[in-house]
Amino acid sequence: MKTNPNANSPGSNKPVKALTKVLGQTKEVKGLVDEAAQELSSVNAVLKQELEIRQPPPGIEKALEKTETIEVKVQDAANKLSVVNAALKDEVHERHALEIQLVAVTEKEEASRYASVHDALTGLPNRVLFNDRLEHSLAQAKRHNWSLAVMFIDLDGFKKINDTYGHDAGDSVLKTIAARLTQSTRDDDTVSRHGGDEFLYLLTEVKNEQDLTSVAEKLIVSIQTPCDVSIDDLTINPSISASIGISIFPKDGTTAEALIKSADQAMYRAKDSKSRYLFAT
Repeated sequence: MKTNPNANSPGSNKPVKALTKVLGQTKEVKGLVDEAAQELSSVNAVLKQELEIRQPPPGIEKALEKTETIEVKVQDAANKLSVVNAALKDEVHERHALEIQLVAVTEKEEASRYASVHDALTGLPNRVLFNDRLEHSLAQAKRHNWSLAVMFIDLDGFKKINDTYGHDAGDSVLKTIAARLTQSTRDDDTVSRHGGDEFLYLLTEVKNEQDLTSVAEKLIVSIQTPCDVSIDDLTINPSISASIGISIFPKDGTTAEALIKSADQAMYRAKDSKSRYLFAT
């Protein structure tokens, strides 16, 4: 099961968008109310001029009083809308700031959670995550009567690279090998950095040993391809070999600890006999 290191963006800005939309609508209403108030004021001014020039028709003075009253009410409504709009604007700004803080906190928590179960150098799952996935796969295998396998991979002669070129070169080689192992695995499988120059590979739903042989040979060829390493002005192309031990559930162990131990022992036998890879049994 490959891991995506990229954190998804958390949270949603729907509430802020909704408030922004309402603010836009109230601003539009405010504009209409202001326009109506101006028109009423213009009409009332014309009516007053007419009253000063000539004798008004019956009822015109009362009508003018009513329109002036309406003008005051409309203007008051416009003023209240201004207050509402200002409050809405402040609310939008406050919610937007809170959402930014929430996103930052959530991203920090996700990054911390990711770092707790992944190797800092290679980005591969660490022992904690590998063991969790192995336990889960074992439960599935027992339930469905499947087989699974654990490969213990150790890089031969890696110490020489560190001693000769320094730890920066060694780290570069480890990252290159980790990327190659990830590219060589199936999506449902897990490759993990066990520590130092050791890697673990969990293969789920194994059909037969011949398939495992093919996978081990493919991994060895991939690992042995020369690495391109640049250190300051120096470019080197170290080639490194690997020894692999393979354990199979259920014959080599029925627990995560037993399977890893069996694969580890098989790896050391492969290293001592220069056999490249060996099965636990």
